[in-house]
Order: sequence, then structure tokens, then C-alpha cells
Amino acid sequence: MQNLTALSLRDKIRIVWELSVPGILAQISEIAMQYIDSAMVGSLGADASASIGLVSSSTWLIGGLISAAAGGFNVQIAHASGAGDHLRARRVMKCALISTLVFSLILCAAAVFLSPFLPRFLGGSEKIIPMAAAYFGIFALFIPVREMFYLHVGALQCTGNMKTPGILSAAMCGFDVVFNYFLIFPTHRTAVGVTMPGAGLGVAGAALGTAFSYVVMMIAAIICVWKSSPVLSLKYGVRRGEESKSHSSREQFRGILGSAVRIGLPIALEQTAMCSAQVYTTRIVSPLGTNALAANSFAVTAEALCYMPGYGIQGAATTLVGQAYGARRKDLVRSFGWLTTLMGMAIMSLCGMAMYFLCPYVFAFLTPVKEVRELGVKVLRIELFAEPMFGASIVSAGALRGVGDTLIPAAMSLVSIWGVRVTLASFLAPRIGLEGAWIAMCIELTFRGIIFLIRLARQKDFRKNSSL
Repeated sequence: MQNLTALSLRDKIRIVWELSVPGILAQISEIAMQYIDSAMVGSLGADASASIGLVSSSTWLIGGLISAAAGGFNVQIAHASGAGDHLRARRVMKCALISTLVFSLILCAAAVFLSPFLPRFLGGSEKIIPMAAAYFGIFALFIPVREMFYLHVGALQCTGNMKTPGILSAAMCGFDVVFNYFLIFPTHRTAVGVTMPGAGLGVAGAALGTAFSYVVMMIAAIICVWKSSPVLSLKYGVRRGEESKSHSSREQFRGILGSAVRIGLPIALEQTAMCSAQVYTTRIVSPLGTNALAANSFAVTAEALCYMPGYGIQGAATTLVGQAYGARRKDLVRSFGWLTTLMGMAIMSLCGMAMYFLCPYVFAFLTPVKEVRELGVKVLRIELFAEPMFGASIVSAGALRGVGDTLIPAAMSLVSIWGVRVTLASFLAPRIGLEGAWIAMCIELTFRGIIFLIRLARQKDFRKNSSL
């Protein structure tokens, strides 16, 4: 980043695209896992699907918290990498490893304790409460594993290595298929007459299959960071003699941790606000019946195929802007911030248009229940009109995160999702059904995209006359 001379628009697009594609593929792989879980569990019936849908917003909340914990350190790694200070990048990584492990263990204990009570609190029916509790309990036990995976994959991305995380995510998808197949279904004979063993665990098997996939890929990610990364691996520091010159003192540890809290806490509050609103929305949807709850869950899963490319570009935005900021290249901070945002809006618009026509086939893959399919298609098509502005909010948040601007965006998301989405959903859903909740979502995502674009335009680091 320090050595880049003046770049043409074409060069910048190429750089953004090269960094974004692995991230997009990684996100698509993540969504493919959700599709696989939904399709396999969907074959067990609407109750099984509804049990996962009931607690899905809670799992997203926890996922957002552990992602924010990792993000507070990963932004610092991007800044250090952009400045060419690999020793500091390794110090940040060491601090991150200890801090996030402690945090995830505490969160794990709290989630395990709450798992028997959560489904009932969310308004689940007696038929699905045991399955939902088992699914969430297994998810909770493996929270530290997910935290370590997020931390190490994010660290690789922030050093500019987007390819390895993409490969790891794709491989995890393959492991998920295999583990789910043998854990969800009982022993059975296939159409070609081969007897396939199976544990027959149903919904719990889906949770275990995903958890075991994370375990395998976490180990691989740790090896990639600590053994192979030119920026983060300890052996490179030893080879240069850096590690013998200076070690992270208590003051340095406190400084890194303080910066991580300053960056990560607003992200965590934002994720908490958004996901707690989704939990509340689940409570609004639950009284509408099992089919509505299942349709809502499947529609959220289907829509993810549209917005996950945006999150892939968000990773590129944070990396490029963060490294440019660390290298004190104000020209690149501004151009990469706006370029990634516009590309995210364009790609998510195309994905939204494609999904509008393809969603009946997607729902046919996810569930055999006709009523659930038809309702899911109807509500998803309502929300797809908001994809361009949804893309603006996702990618611009990543660009702002690259310069450490997380507090104001978190407050904006809080106001948007609670002041607009929850308020409208509470009013519309009891009157017009599940469609009301998704109309509220469409309006809120559009509003959020607009205010994030305004924030990007007004943020000092993205103005033409900015100084770093």
C-alpha cells in the first residue's frame, strides 16, 4: 500500500475486485451451509424448520458479538500491515488471541445456561421447544471455536490475503454436507441399494454437523496464521530477529486492548441492537403460526444469497481502506471507500433482480411444504426492492470501519432498526400478517442505506481535502 503510485480507475477496480472475489466466495460458502442445513432439516417437516428459525436470530446475535470482538483487533492489524509494521501486527494478534478466547468462553457459559429457557421466551410452541433448545445449546457449546475461526480468518483478510479464507470457507461447506448427512438422518438404504449409516439426530444433528465443520476449519485457519502468514507468523519474526528485540509489555497490551474496545464495542452494540431487534421480530412473527415462522426463516436464508456478496466486498473495503489509512494515503482512503460502496450496491442490485425470478426454485429446494414455499416467495419479493440501499449500508460500514469510525454508524443502525423496522413491524404484522414484517424490513433497509451514504459523504477521512 505504501509503494502504490497514482492508480487509474481501472487499476482500482481491478484491485477491489481481486480482493472482493475470494471474500464473496467465502460468504457464498457460508450461505451454502445455511442452505444445506435448511434443506436437510426442511425434509424433516415444517416443525423442524421452525425450531431452527425460532432461535436463528439469537445465533446471529452471538455471531455478531464474536465477530465484533475479532473486528476490534483485525482493524488494527490492517493499519499495522498498511504501515509495514509487521511486529505490531503480531503483537495485536497475540493480544487478540488471549482476549477473544476469554470473551468467547464467558459468552459460551451464558448461552449454555440460557439455552433451555430461550425457545419458550421467544414464543415457540410446545412441539418445537425441545428441538430449538437442543439446537441452540449445541451452538452455544462451540462459540469459542467460532470465535477463533472468525479471528484468524479476519486477520488473514486484513493482511490482504483474501484467497485463503475463501478456500477455508468453501472447504467448510463440504465438511458440513458430509457431517450433516451422517448426523441428521438415520441409517437407511439409498436408491442404488447401498446402506448408509446415520445417527438420526435430526435438528441436533444439523447443529453438530456445522459445529464439527467449524472445528476442522478453525484448526486449518490457526495453522495458516501462525505458521504460514508472512505478516503474522511467528517464524518470520524470529527469522528477522524482531521478536528478540522487543516483547509486548503490559502497557502495549493495554493500548492494543483499549483500541480494540474503542473499535469493537460500537460494532458489538450495533450487532446487539440489530440482532435483538430480529429476536423481537421473531416474537412478532411467532403468533402467526408454524408456517409463517418457517417461511420467515427460509426467506431470511434465501435473501442471504443476495446480501452475502455485499459482505464479501465489505471485507475488501475494510482491508483496503484500513491499509491505506495505516499507510497515510488519504487519496486511496477516499477512492477505495467510495468505489467499494458503489460496487457493492451494483452487485447486490443484480443479485436482487436475479433472486426475484429465481426465488420459487430456491424455496422448492429448501422445503417440500407448499404453503411455506408460497408465503416465503411472497415476502421475499417485497424485500428485494431494498437490495441496492442494503448494499450501501453494508459496504460503507466496512469502509468506515477501516478508518476506525464505528460509534456513529452503530448509533445510526440502532435508530434505524429499532425506530423504523421494529416499530413498523409491530404495527403491520398483526394486521396483515408476515407480509407486514417484510414491508417494514424493506422500508428500514432503504432508510439505513441512505443515512449511511450521507455519513460516508460527511466523514472527514473520505473528503477530498482530508488529512490523515
